Amino acid sequence: MNLSALDLNLLVALDALVTEAHVGRAALRVGLSQPAMSHALRRLRELLGDPLLVRVGPGMELTPRAQGLRSPLKQTLEQVRGLFVADGFDPATSTRRFALMIPDYIINFVLPPLVSRIADEAPGVRLDITPWRGAPLQASGAIAAEIARSIDFAFNCRPGALPGFHRQRLFGDVDRLAVRHGHPVGAKLGRMAQFLAARHVAVIGRGQSEDLIDTWLQGQGIQRRIALSVPSYLQALHTVAQSDLVAFVPGRLVASLSKQLNLVTVAPPLQPEADEEYLFWPVRHQNDPGSLWLRRHIIAVGHVLDGQKRKAA
Repeated sequence: MNLSALDLNLLVALDALVTEAHVGRAALRVGLSQPAMSHALRRLRELLGDPLLVRVGPGMELTPRAQGLRSPLKQTLEQVRGLFVADGFDPATSTRRFALMIPDYIINFVLPPLVSRIADEAPGVRLDITPWRGAPLQASGAIAAEIARSIDFAFNCRPGALPGFHRQRLFGDVDRLAVRHGHPVGAKLGRMAQFLAARHVAVIGRGQSEDLIDTWLQGQGIQRRIALSVPSYLQALHTVAQSDLVAFVPGRLVASLSKQLNLVTVAPPLQPEADEEYLFWPVRHQNDPGSLWLRRHIIAVGHVLDGQKRKAA
């Protein structure tokens, strides 16, 4: 049988016929006239090579072939309907896993409130944090397509990081200097001379050739002394907490770890523009009920963080 020539409406008519075993009632069931249903029956008999309905006394009965079609036909039509109906999402019963690509500098203050928000509402939902890919996010379409296939959400401070993805601003941040409590220079690092004399930790992520702060500083005609480079902000903070090195890092991260690591935050002698953190999700998830649900919670966490910043200011 040539499926491209098959009228899907014939399957609906066949379902009504094998359910009712009566042409008139089958017509009423699907909203057709009796002549139209009789025409559909003739076409079905030709396609299937079987009479389907035969007269027995005053009524009609299904042939063995028609009786055998009843169950698989209903299952097939349900599957076809499912192709055109979006899957629902019930957080209370869902066991769905969401993959989130999050850089280390925001994990500390984004993940805990997010986990708390969804814990009671969705006890079976699992969040999988995948390794953050850093600079390659500002990448070719091939890399963006690869990320779209493997993750549900990505976080990045560059609005153009993932071309073709949808995005939503979450919150803003400013950079600060971090040093250990009792640092010999301490608050004096806010002066340019002390800043330039200090020994710094550079954070050079995967795919980068230098710390983004140094790229910005060089644009201002300034070059700091780099004593150590590490691939993550967390490593930078753990290092400065046990040495006299200085780290130039996102302010929210220092604030979240200052008590734990006994760190002091210092305003730098010159301040880059505020960073904006964005949430990205693949276009294919735009109307996905599960993605919409988790997206609302993530954006709510971002709004709370922004509110905390305004109050602190």
